[in-house]
Amino acid sequence: MKSAFVITDLEGTAGVTSFTEEAYADAKYLDRARRLATAELNAAVEGLLAVGVADILVWDGHGAGGLWYEDLHPAVRLIHGRPSPPISVIAGVVDGYEAGIIIGQHAMAGVASSNMNHTQSSTHIDHITLNGQRIGEIAQSALFWGAAGMPFVFLSGEQAACDEAVRLIPGIGTAAVKQGLGRGSAISVSASEARNRITAGISRAAEHHRAHPIPPTVWDAPYVLEKRFFHTDAADASAAAPGAERVDGQTVRFHGDDIRSVIYR
Repeated sequence: MKSAFVITDLEGTAGVTSFTEEAYADAKYLDRARRLATAELNAAVEGLLAVGVADILVWDGHGAGGLWYEDLHPAVRLIHGRPSPPISVIAGVVDGYEAGIIIGQHAMAGVASSNMNHTQSSTHIDHITLNGQRIGEIAQSALFWGAAGMPFVFLSGEQAACDEAVRLIPGIGTAAVKQGLGRGSAISVSASEARNRITAGISRAAEHHRAHPIPPTVWDAPYVLEKRFFHTDAADASAAAPGAERVDGQTVRFHGDDIRSVIYR
């Protein structure tokens, strides 16, 4: 393993607990949260470099932008900006990497004890299911990468997100930096401890993957993805997409034989 593709998110960062105060585009403390998230990313980069992973491409996966560019580790290159590139463009960029990693992840929508839990959108989406099973952003990334044969080898973030990843991907390395008490509260370790856990954990995960390769995450086709929205107007917009099937006022369904054609619909 010499290369890694890294997605960052904000809500799983130690010290970050509030959508309105720290995560939304108009949040008062968004820049502080970005600095904390960037420091955790940089800690992950140090851990990768220490075990010989030198080609590191990072995608800022937080909707409002979750990284502080000036503090970015010099060893990485960054995909950033909104709107995000089309999935076909992202696929062409990342498919040559050997492993996938997420830093700063939260649990899927509906996990009662999870701080800042949501799936894709905290304001529009109630939950997502794939072939009848509830999934979150962790499964979306794992399956998208798995379609190209790329394994998901490490995740840091909230404890509930780490637990979600372990259930989905046997053998994955994790580093929990906070424990949710509810959607708006958590117990965080110190910023320095969070970074130490990430550096050590990602180094162990990379070495473990070399010795005991983690297989790509692949589910059998065909695929049926359902998105349940909080409000009917969001479902209206989703239902207007090609291939969409309106299930009820708040639910839209998509079918496909290629996981990449449905996983981010």
